[in-house]
Amino acid sequence: MKPPVRHGLARVLSKRGVCSRSQAAKWVQAGRVRVDGRVVRDPEYPVVDGRHAIDIDGGQLPAVERRYIALNKPRGLVTSASDERGRDTIYQCLEGSELPWVAPVGRLDKASEGLLLLCNDPEWAASITDPERGPDKTYHVQVDRVPGDALLQDIHKGANVDGEHLHAKSLRLLREGTRNAWLEVVLDEGRNRQIRRLLAAFDLSVVRLVRVAIGPVVLGDLAKGAWRELSRDEVALLSPPSPPSPG
Repeated sequence: MKPPVRHGLARVLSKRGVCSRSQAAKWVQAGRVRVDGRVVRDPEYPVVDGRHAIDIDGGQLPAVERRYIALNKPRGLVTSASDERGRDTIYQCLEGSELPWVAPVGRLDKASEGLLLLCNDPEWAASITDPERGPDKTYHVQVDRVPGDALLQDIHKGANVDGEHLHAKSLRLLREGTRNAWLEVVLDEGRNRQIRRLLAAFDLSVVRLVRVAIGPVVLGDLAKGAWRELSRDEVALLSPPSPPSPG
């Protein structure tokens, strides 16, 4: 029989969906958390989830309903619970919602907008952001000039930028004007500012960048700054199958 799996106390609190891992660490260090009736101040204190009795502020660890949210992130908001520079964050879109703690699944930078997922299920979130098994992400990107077919093919092939090979899974011209154009870019990986860096390598500047889909979940007509619950089917479809066991 395999020995029980032990995890750090802060991680267990986060996996239960009670709070973020960093917030859990602060609670533990402040002496607010007890394990089997004893105050523990080490966030990495090993516990077996379901075997050890954990309470916060003298009360039993609450059962938290899993929540899965789709948000239309406005441009100008930081994808973070708090910002050391005092900038507005995505959480102002959730004010008054009475949602439990939810965390962003992946990121959209401050200048980007569109579909952002949030949840209080860290294991599900990890499966979505997994670079090998996570779903494709689709973006509509306005650029500052009209690229020709040859340039689009070159961009699709990718470029080496800062020691990384950046590319798009697919790329096509959506529409064009006299001075700019909209592209549809599909990524099967998530690197920091990937689209902006890739296009800049071909002297294209991004005017707007909107994520319109994550796997089968689409932004649709969700108003800017508004959110909705994902359906059970959407939650299931976004969860990739577990990798096969070795051997």
